[in-house]
Amino acid sequence: MKTILITGASSGIGAATARHFQAKGWNVIATMRTPENSPELGALENVHLARLDVTDAGSIATAVAEGIERFGKVDVVLNNAGYGAYGALEAFSMERIRRQFDTNVLGVMEVTKAVLPHFRQNRSGTIINVSSIGGQITFPLGALYHGTKFAVEGLSEALHYELEPLGIRVRIVQPGMIRTNFGGSSFDFAMDENLPDYAPMAEAMGRLFGKLAANPSAPETVAQVIWDAANETGSRLRFRAGPDAEELLDARKHQDDETFIGGIKQMMAP
Repeated sequence: MKTILITGASSGIGAATARHFQAKGWNVIATMRTPENSPELGALENVHLARLDVTDAGSIATAVAEGIERFGKVDVVLNNAGYGAYGALEAFSMERIRRQFDTNVLGVMEVTKAVLPHFRQNRSGTIINVSSIGGQITFPLGALYHGTKFAVEGLSEALHYELEPLGIRVRIVQPGMIRTNFGGSSFDFAMDENLPDYAPMAEAMGRLFGKLAANPSAPETVAQVIWDAANETGSRLRFRAGPDAEELLDARKHQDDETFIGGIKQMMAP
């Protein structure tokens, strides 16, 4: 029986993926900052809840060790934990900027480093990093969030080279707009009333997001794509999740900067 370790498994994509893999007969190490808040997930057969904060190296090491002790082996790690920071760069303190990168980028690296000795010893394993359509395209006021997701894309692609000879696979999952709490606890918006110059752009961003999020995909859609990525035996690196991801990423691939960015600006118009 195979085992997956998931970060950010308390809700949204992480929780849906935990349930999906458990239903498929896998062992699941479902990690989150407050596992006591997810008793229903923990009650499922072959699911182990563990506390893991991706900004806390000690909790990462402990959760990985617990999972290996419980199930004997980890086959797949899903780096899913993260959140989105949007707003004018000037409106963010350096503390909030560092928190965004600590969570979305350094957290991915820390978890990955923690499992690599285990994977190298077994000469097998799969690392799946949840990026976003925002890892290859950008939206207004998203310098922080897109900066982190572009970084996830780059570090994942580079890791693909160095780990493939060791029998370790790397996969990137790129969700589009998903029906999760991304606009709630997983969203950090900064707007400073002392910076009114950015107010029109914030209004435009609201219009854009309203159009893009009109028909979001369910978290279960991403869970299925993650399942496909975990079971991919070839060299495929990127996996899109959601029809909007297919449409937007295809457009970005085939259009020049002026054309694509111009289209985004048109969607922002009143």
